[in-house]
Amino acid sequence: MIARRALFLVNPKASRAGAGLDAVIRTLTEGGVEPVRPLHDDVDTLIRRHAAAVECVIIGGGDGTLNHAAPALIETGLPLGILPLGTANDLARTLELPADPVAAAQVIVDGRMRGIDLGEVNGRPFFNVASLGMGVDLAKALDGETKKRWGRFGYGLAALRLVRRLERFSAEIRIDDGRVIRGKSIQIAVGNGRFYGGGMTVAPDAAPDDGMLDVYSIEVDHWMWLALMYPSFRAGRHGRWDEVHAFRCRAVEIRTRRPRDVNTDGEVTTQTPARFRVLPKAVRVYTPLAIIPPPAPAAAG
Repeated sequence: MIARRALFLVNPKASRAGAGLDAVIRTLTEGGVEPVRPLHDDVDTLIRRHAAAVECVIIGGGDGTLNHAAPALIETGLPLGILPLGTANDLARTLELPADPVAAAQVIVDGRMRGIDLGEVNGRPFFNVASLGMGVDLAKALDGETKKRWGRFGYGLAALRLVRRLERFSAEIRIDDGRVIRGKSIQIAVGNGRFYGGGMTVAPDAAPDDGMLDVYSIEVDHWMWLALMYPSFRAGRHGRWDEVHAFRCRAVEIRTRRPRDVNTDGEVTTQTPARFRVLPKAVRVYTPLAIIPPPAPAAAG
């Protein structure tokens, strides 16, 4: 059996960077995947540098690490294997990957691939969600030490420190079907995947390969509204609230009175005016085997 050569990249700062990597490498090697481990450098640079010598890329880290790799993955077309070693691992959760790194390595060995969409804002691709407003403040407040110490609970702790000083901002949202929404928001989010922010749900039927973006804008004037809405955001039912504009589209533009930072997958990467679009089936990812349903019973007669 000829081994698949895999560029093996692990973010040493990931919250679970040391979680059983010896067992992961053993699982890959025994399954016919040969890990190529280069000297540490920016993941985007390493993927481009080694693209011609490998058949796939394996990345161990969180959503921020994957975000940095996205441009090179699109450019090279190399399949992506994910070892969920970060704090939130929202993309891994969206793709129903096992949380255990060794089990996730077995998914790569099995070799089933799924083409998934990416979102793009001002030319910058993202996997899960891009946001402005409270989401940017949360990304800036959530430092590495908080993530390592509290894990996903760190998102909640950081959010509690922020909600009491909500800042509303004027925004104009131009949707690709011609609609224009104007209002004062505390957060606007544009989702590509299903989960973000440590398990929040973008929309109840959001999928990473549906060719659509799910957008919402929260227009409240007191932090108590967020406490009431929290269960809805966990379940993706926030669009039922009158104080939330929610819709689906393939492209949208957001303008603000002054430039505001935009956060993509937990990293501040651009500013408004922000032009978003979906990139259909931009990356192939190794995913678990599908569960095949039993055949339907034959109709009587």
